[in-house]
Amino acid sequence: MKRPWLLPLVPLWAVGAAWKNRAFDRGSVKVEQLELPVISVGSLSAGGAGKTPFVIALGEALRRSGIGFDVLSRGYGRTVDAQAAKRVVGTGSAEEFGDEPLMIARRLGRRVYVAAERAAAGRMAEREHRAQRETGPWVHLLDDGFQHRRLARAVDIVLLTQVDVQDALLPAGDLRESLKSLRRADVIVLRKEEAARLRPVVERVVASAKKKPLVWEMERGFHFVEGAPASSPLAFCGIARPDAFLESLRLSGVEPASFVALKDHQRYDDGVMQRLVETAERMKANGFVTTVKDAVKLSPAMRATLQRVGPIAVADIEVTICDEARFIPELMKLL
Repeated sequence: MKRPWLLPLVPLWAVGAAWKNRAFDRGSVKVEQLELPVISVGSLSAGGAGKTPFVIALGEALRRSGIGFDVLSRGYGRTVDAQAAKRVVGTGSAEEFGDEPLMIARRLGRRVYVAAERAAAGRMAEREHRAQRETGPWVHLLDDGFQHRRLARAVDIVLLTQVDVQDALLPAGDLRESLKSLRRADVIVLRKEEAARLRPVVERVVASAKKKPLVWEMERGFHFVEGAPASSPLAFCGIARPDAFLESLRLSGVEPASFVALKDHQRYDDGVMQRLVETAERMKANGFVTTVKDAVKLSPAMRATLQRVGPIAVADIEVTICDEARFIPELMKLL
């Protein structure tokens, strides 16, 4: 729980979330249906569950299985034509497409679409799919879609972590919904190292569900995708759970000279760069280390500013779906 002083407001959030879900359950809110099936990847929390790395892992698994796909996203944090539906250009900027869609497009090399209303992104994707005359099985992957119920989905995949189980609802914590919302899920994915503790929790929550979700596991790895960390770098990130990044750095043998935790989806500008440089110089750091999500937002000029202090190393979380050869057929059965 990050903000205990806001606990009195949690019941208001809970009522609002419950009212919204009841409206969808009763069919009183219009739900848009795309022509092709949608597989949603989401979580109960506002961030930090690993949704984007899982979307990348799932996309790679689908590709190995010969199943075509594209990715739909809200494009959170973009500032250029923020409501418009667009196809992400890998050489573009986070301001135009959002940091996470840009990461996905660069990693997967597949079509990624962003729109404030994700159905609009889906319609654009399907127009291009028809124009390309692509054949064979094809699905849309919806990034961070569990709460976006305005778009119909064939499968809801929900990632659950130990932090989620111990957290509180917004605004006191980071949970968008309570644990009982897991009853809507078709697949619940747990981190392998947490699975033994979380499986009994999941079983209790979904015991009264109309459908029993498939419970699966994933493994996470931490590695450097760009450069090698300096001997005493300044670490910085703008992600939902910055402490997890710092812990991963230390477990990999990197002890930062200092650590700067910025807000999630931090927009980088000259002011932020100056702050990082001044902190690095004050703490006698000889380089920087950050995440892929942050690195995609660094312009060449920003990189040059930081590199006056020292080299920049970029770390990434890589997700592996356990028993992938069995998971993909099980997932396709749900379609």
